[in-house]
Parts: sequence; structure tokens; C-alpha cells
Amino acid sequence: MRISELSRQSGVSVPTIKFYLREGLLPAGLPTGRNQADYSERHLRRIRLIRTLTGIAGLDLSSVREILAAIDDDEITLRAAYQVLDRALYLDGSETLGRAAVDSARAEVAEFAEALGWSREASASGGEVLAQVLAGLRSLGCAADAPFFTSYARAAEQLVVAELDLVADDGGTEKGPAMVRSVLFGVALSALRRMAHEHHAARRFPLNVVERRPSNG
Repeated sequence: MRISELSRQSGVSVPTIKFYLREGLLPAGLPTGRNQADYSERHLRRIRLIRTLTGIAGLDLSSVREILAAIDDDEITLRAAYQVLDRALYLDGSETLGRAAVDSARAEVAEFAEALGWSREASASGGEVLAQVLAGLRSLGCAADAPFFTSYARAAEQLVVAELDLVADDGGTEKGPAMVRSVLFGVALSALRRMAHEHHAARRFPLNVVERRPSNG
């Protein structure tokens, strides 16, 4: 298909598709003439993947580039691909929070992970984020400690086991679907928490309805 048809089917403008091509996010099409190329379903699927990662998951293009590179590299195992994904999703706020505060939280999170029976090394990237969450809460005057998140951890463990069972079903060889599931399931978990929050907040804290009095005019 021509780039105009690729644009129509994907819902993405031609200038944006050309930007993806220049940035190496989208593989080049098959040349058919001067400044012309033919594109396939592969390009359409890649554009949809890029838009899903940048739109629904809210990732920046630098993170998307790392994820796509891991998907395309046949030498990278699924375990290594998950590590690439963790790095791509990681945001470092330790400098803002203060090194001493984050170091203290890191030690607490390490003990927390050990109490859960989780490997410190395997959960290092997530543990760093949790440490920064604790340090951030405390910097804002919010009482917080790692054991508070025990119920979160147990629920997350059940969800991850179910997710990885899907990988086992496909033989553990399809990195692309596995990585996309990991990103989007994280978004789904956040969305479900938000839905539960809205439901229970509405029940506990109903809005005060102010009765309007008719104006004299």
C-alpha cells in the first residue's frame, strides 16, 4: 500500500508516519520509484503498536524506541526484554527527593521484599520505584511505610502469575505480545484502582448538594 493508504488505515497523518520513518521507529517501505515506497500489514501493525505505547500507555518516544529495539532483536531473551521494559518505564526522582531519604526507603523496601519472599535482585527496579514513592510521601508529610503495601504486593503477585501463564501458553517465544501485555496490563491495573477509588470515595464522601433558592428577580 502507498503511504496515503497506510495513513488512512492507521488513522495517523502522513507527516507523522514520515517522522516515525526518520526516527527509525518504523522500518522503511519497499522502494517502488523515486521518493515512493510500498508498505505492508507489518507497517500498519507497527504503527498501531507505537500509538498504543504512546497513547494508552503514555510512554515517550525514547522509551518506545528501546522497547521496539528489544522486540526486534532476536538475540535478546524474553527475560532480558522484560529488563529493558523496566528500564524504559523507570523515572528517577532521587535527586529531587534527597539521597539520604531515598537510601533509608531503599533499606526498608529491601526488607519488605525479603519478607514477601521476593528476590532482591529480580525485583530491584520495581523496588527502586517503591523506595522513591515512600520517600516522596514522607517528604510531603504523609505517614507511610513499606508494609502498608502488602495487600498491593499480594494482589500484584497474583496478577503477574496470571499474566506470565499467558506467556507459557505461547511457548515463551513471542516477545512483542508479552512486552505489550506487560505495559498495558499495568495501565489496566491503574485504571481498575482508579475505578475502585471513584466508587468507594463516592460512597464514603458523598457530594454535598446545595439547595438552590429561587431568586427574587
